[in-house]
Amino acid sequence: MEIVSPSKVAMQKGFWKDLKKPFFALAPMADVTDFAFREIIAKYGKPDVLWTEFVSADGLAHKEAREKLLIDFKYRERQRPIVAQIFGANPENISTAAALVRELGFDGIDINMGCPDRTIEKQGAGAALMKNPKLAQEIIFAAKEGAKDLPVSVKTRVGYNKDETETWIPTLLETGLAALTVHARTRQDMSKVPAQWGRIDRVVALAKGTGTLIIGNGDVLDMEDAEAKAHATGADGVMFGRAIFGNPWLFNLNKKEITTEDKLRVMVEHTKLFEKELGTRKNFAIMKKHYKAYVNGFDGAKELRTKLMEAKDTNEVERITNTYLTNNV
Repeated sequence: MEIVSPSKVAMQKGFWKDLKKPFFALAPMADVTDFAFREIIAKYGKPDVLWTEFVSADGLAHKEAREKLLIDFKYRERQRPIVAQIFGANPENISTAAALVRELGFDGIDINMGCPDRTIEKQGAGAALMKNPKLAQEIIFAAKEGAKDLPVSVKTRVGYNKDETETWIPTLLETGLAALTVHARTRQDMSKVPAQWGRIDRVVALAKGTGTLIIGNGDVLDMEDAEAKAHATGADGVMFGRAIFGNPWLFNLNKKEITTEDKLRVMVEHTKLFEKELGTRKNFAIMKKHYKAYVNGFDGAKELRTKLMEAKDTNEVERITNTYLTNNV
């Protein structure tokens, strides 16, 4: 496959150019930001931009595997603008996957260049691409070739074993990305140390004049914290990750006080939607990580959580929850 050179690739901004700044986004998280969870978020507190879970470009490029993976690209109109995230290290497959994303009607395509999962890195993808900047650029150009008029973005970190902001970020900016999300940690840091938001300042400075929007990511607590971080760094946007767990109202600035009953009712609604829309394709155990977050910080939470973790289906979850509400609320 011939890789298109930077000089031949125009920056496609798409929906990104219409966002008010600072804007706020929900991070792509494996086995978290699936269709059901995005529907709940879109209903109770929609961010400015939503991402899908990341999906293998190698799998999407092959018909046999593609059918099983397309469930991760399911979305509804109210989730727009929505960005499909892919990962991979084969430019040809990246281009094929990007073309598919365009056909599916997504608003943008994002390439994961920061995931530290070892199975992903063994494929030369995710965070491993920080060690292969030439291939990283080839992958972006290949995505642009397949995406055509669809804007291409990247999500990454500030470096692999050390802070490489000064070399890695310019490598990405040279490719004319519509947006660049930077997790303010290295791959080696994982989540063991606080995010270094001081590095986002530098990323913003490096991006000045390129036209690429910069989104900061890492340890964002709430909307107030996000506003402060955007103001302090000059970032165009801020991405939330773990703060969304158990809090579908995170992006809702007009929310009333959320009660324990509110949280538990939405938890059951989330469970029903998961089973209805994804139950034949995804393991019900995926919901258990959400129960840990929804059921927290109130009297009897530990006991309720223990029961929910043993539930086998939606009916059990609803019965257990209703029993708790009847006896405690």
